[in-house]
Amino acid sequence: MKIEAITVREIRMPLVHFFETSFGRTTERAILLVTLHGDGLNAWGECVAGENPFYSSEWVDSAWVTLAKFLAPLVVGREFATARECPPLLAQVKGHRMAKAAIENALWVAEAVEKNVPLWKLLGGTRRQIECGVSIGIQDSVEQLLEKIETELAAGYRRIKVKVKPGWDVKVLERIRGRWPDILLSCDANSAYRMDDVEHLKRFDEFGLLMMEQPLWNDDFFLHARLQKQIKTAICLDESIRHARDAEAALQLGACRIVNIKVGRVGGFSEALRVHDVCRSHDVPVWCGGMLETGIGRAHNVALSTLENFRLPGDVSASKRYWKEDIVEPEVEVTREGMINVPDAAGTGYRVREELIETLTVRKEVFGRR
Repeated sequence: MKIEAITVREIRMPLVHFFETSFGRTTERAILLVTLHGDGLNAWGECVAGENPFYSSEWVDSAWVTLAKFLAPLVVGREFATARECPPLLAQVKGHRMAKAAIENALWVAEAVEKNVPLWKLLGGTRRQIECGVSIGIQDSVEQLLEKIETELAAGYRRIKVKVKPGWDVKVLERIRGRWPDILLSCDANSAYRMDDVEHLKRFDEFGLLMMEQPLWNDDFFLHARLQKQIKTAICLDESIRHARDAEAALQLGACRIVNIKVGRVGGFSEALRVHDVCRSHDVPVWCGGMLETGIGRAHNVALSTLENFRLPGDVSASKRYWKEDIVEPEVEVTREGMINVPDAAGTGYRVREELIETLTVRKEVFGRR
C-alpha cells in the first residue's frame, strides 16, 4: 500500500457508565483515530492513549503532536509491501508506542484487505471464537459492584476482574467470594500498592484469584519478583511490559506468571506478536487487556486474541458495555456463552461508520494529498 495521506482526528464518546480505577474516574473518552489513505483504501487505526498522563506518559494531546509532527511525515508518500516494514521506520522516534500503534495497526488492516484475508489469519491466529471476561471499575458502593457482577455473569462472561486500591480491596473481595465462591475472579491494582503492603497483599491469597494484576510500580520487575515469592496468587504484569525484551526480563526474574498484552501499549501488532511468542516459549499464558476502545480498537483486540497462547479470557467485551452506539457495524457482540465469534471477512470484518465518526469529530487534520 502506498500511503498517499493520513487523517488524524479526535472524537468524543460518552461512556454508558463511568469507569473508575486507582487513577481516577472516566465518564467520557477523548479518542484519537488514524486513517491511512492509499490505493483506493481507507484503513483505520486507534490510539489508546487516555485523556491524561495517569495510566501512561502518553496522552491524547501528546499523541496528537507526535503523530502530526513526526510519525505522519515518516509514512506519507511511502509504499509498504507488508505492515512489518513499519516499525523499523517509526523506531527513529523514541517511545510514543501508542501513537505508533495507531499507524502500524491500520497498515495491518490494509494489508489484510489487499490480500483478501481476515486480519486474524494474517496475524497467525487459530481460534474461531475467543473467551471473554469483563473489567469492572470501582463503584460508588459494594452493593452497586455486586449488582454489576450479577449482570455480567448473567450475560455469560467467563471471568470477572475488579479494580482494587487501598481501602477498596479485601472487604470487597470478601463480599464477592461470599456470594460467588466459584467464579473465575481476578483483580487489577493499577500500581496502587507498595512493598510496605506485602502483609496486606498476602490476604488476597484467601480468595482463590486467577491473578493480581500490576500491584506495584508501573515500571518495575525486580520488586514484583520479590512480591511473587511471598504470595500464592499469580501476579500478572500489564504496564511494565512495553515490549518483548521486558517480557523476557520479567519472566527470567520470576516477576509474574501471567502477562496482559495490550496491542496499543506495546506499540502495535508486530511487537504484540513478539511478546506473545516470548511468553509462549516460557509456557506463560497471556490475555488481551482493554483500554476502553471503540469498535475499531476492539476489532484489533479480537483479531489478536485468536493467537495460540491467549489462553485466558480477555477484556474484549461487547460494544454495548461501553457505548450507546459504536462506530463500527456490526457492533462487537458476545454470545450467551461468553464468546466472540471471529469474523471471516477480509480485514477486521467490521465496517467503520465514517458518517457517524464525522459527527463525533472535534478536531481533524489531514497530512498529504488525498
